[in-house]
Amino acid sequence: MGKKGKVIDPSFPVLGPEEEFSFPDPRSADQWGIVCSGGNLSPGLLLSAYRQGIFPWFSEDEPLLWWSPDPRFVLRPEKLHISSTMRKLLRKRPFELCLDRDFEATIRACSASPRPGQRGTWITQDMIEAYIALHRLGFAHSAEARRDGILVGGLYGVSLGSVFFGESMFSTESDASKAAFIPLVLTLRAEGFTLIDSQVYTDHLAGLGAEKIDREDYLGLLETALGAPTRKGNWGSCFPDFPDSESCKSLFATTDKPLRQ
Repeated sequence: MGKKGKVIDPSFPVLGPEEEFSFPDPRSADQWGIVCSGGNLSPGLLLSAYRQGIFPWFSEDEPLLWWSPDPRFVLRPEKLHISSTMRKLLRKRPFELCLDRDFEATIRACSASPRPGQRGTWITQDMIEAYIALHRLGFAHSAEARRDGILVGGLYGVSLGSVFFGESMFSTESDASKAAFIPLVLTLRAEGFTLIDSQVYTDHLAGLGAEKIDREDYLGLLETALGAPTRKGNWGSCFPDFPDSESCKSLFATTDKPLRQ
């Protein structure tokens, strides 16, 4: 791997999910947070990157870039902030909420979502295919919000140990992604998750309690969190009571209408 190259290097070996690859030390990243470039998006390479505090982020006209920014933007589940406005919205139960019902539709909706100040999307077709493959292997997951059966918001990410690496969110209705995200965080907190990695700053997640921390602190938290078992599989089956579990009970205390259909 180097600093230049094609988007996907056809000569780079395809790594299965049990294979490991040693990236350059994330502390060697340049001033923008780029560690290296090149390689591919095979499952073993992606999972190796996440375990080492590195993630892919690139546009169609760029090489495949691997990042480890400093500072890192994270949410500690116990610090989740739920505004009074969101509490009122959630108690009205405007959305049907679920996990991993349609991962592919969720990531494609994230890819199609406009990003202010950005040209196009970093969720390229190569990225979509790579994360669908991780989902089929039980490592990538989606939280989804629907109204009248139509997907109107959600998010997706990767889970390893007690970390959820959030990749992207989208909403076609106001606050739909937050409505999916908040019960997910409460569920993961109850299941022993210790870190939601949001990677880089966004106002959206700052309002939910995410904060900047030094990369060195992040790497220490990551190392500890990776010692926990990974909750592989379809999270709709792993967490069958979502979002009506005990951990989310306070969000929906004013009505007994079911959230799932």
